[in-house]
Amino acid sequence: MRLKDKVAIITGAGQGIGEGIAMRFAREGAKVVLVDVNESQIKQVEQNIKADNGIALAIVGDVTSQEAMKDLVEQVVKEFGTIDILINNAGITRDALLHKMSEDKWDMVINVNLKGTFNLCQAVAPIMREKGYGKIVNISSAARMGNVGQTNYSASKAGVVGLTRALCKELAPKQINVNAVAPGFIETEMSKKVPEDILKALIKNIPMLRQGTIDEIAGTCVFLASDEAAFINGQVIHVDGGRFMF
Repeated sequence: MRLKDKVAIITGAGQGIGEGIAMRFAREGAKVVLVDVNESQIKQVEQNIKADNGIALAIVGDVTSQEAMKDLVEQVVKEFGTIDILINNAGITRDALLHKMSEDKWDMVINVNLKGTFNLCQAVAPIMREKGYGKIVNISSAARMGNVGQTNYSASKAGVVGLTRALCKELAPKQINVNAVAPGFIETEMSKKVPEDILKALIKNIPMLRQGTIDEIAGTCVFLASDEAAFINGQVIHVDGGRFMF
């Protein structure tokens, strides 16, 4: 098990990609802290992990609150003694064309996706700096390249990349790895609701001619959070079937 006895915080862990990452981390031996605003969802994920003989702790928390995230980190340290891994996955969309986008839609997406990532990084960094070890994986998106109707989301996910690279330069001397994963078109409950004609058009633009899976995102996160990726830092790994190549 590549993450045996590591303590990992995963935000947005109540469903979708976050849930998949949490389940995979637990199977790799990590002690998983599940963070989400939806209590019933993370409690269910917690139960599922424990039923599979994993170790999990569900904590309801709003990543946009700096004070709440500091308190959360203190609670995790009190429970498990330390924090080794942070996966910043919490994210929302509030899509609209620019001329129809309200200030509220802009602020909500920036606050959750970008400020939320900052809040958790800031809260765990002192612990990782003191121990001279840590793995931070921020979930960006292929949408950072720009999507129609997603000026807020694309800006937030591009901002996550800038944050990742800046933090790498700050924290790498303390042997802390900070990387980002940028999922492409992934098969989730949300993608299953896409009309078939639109789905086919989207897949046509992917060189591998299929959607990615949640477990493929989770596997990439496991690798970056493991000591196998000890010399990978400040990178953005696109898991998108070749949609974007740099």
